Amino acid sequence: MNKKELGNFGEKIAENYFKKKGYQILEKNYSFRFASGRQKGEIDIIAKKDDIITFVEVKSLASPFAEIAKFFFLENKINFSKREKLIKTAETWLVKEKLPLNVKRQIDIIVLKIDLKSKKAKIKHLQNVFPDFQF
Repeated sequence: MNKKELGNFGEKIAENYFKKKGYQILEKNYSFRFASGRQKGEIDIIAKKDDIITFVEVKSLASPFAEIAKFFFLENKINFSKREKLIKTAETWLVKEKLPLNVKRQIDIIVLKIDLKSKKAKIKHLQNVFPDFQF
């Protein structure tokens, strides 16, 4: 399984996880190209539960590397630049959907450690990782 296939597989697992938790999936793989034309932002999953819109970044790692990942936290790959892109991309989605920027919202990260043989994953759900993004 190549990196893109792993990512798609991980996103499907995350989507099913959110559905089981009672979220409505609003959109998947929303992307936006910024005015400079060079940078592109993407949100893996946009979901809603109750009155909160959740923008989700999915990070996947397959075994045997998943065992090594006990010492490496994939969520740490969200650096300042990625954080800013996620926030700006989420805000463009709100504008596109004609929703007020003060709507209740948050950014979550799903970290998946996938066993390719069993097709099962360990899921870590980090909620509201950027509290200053929420109103």
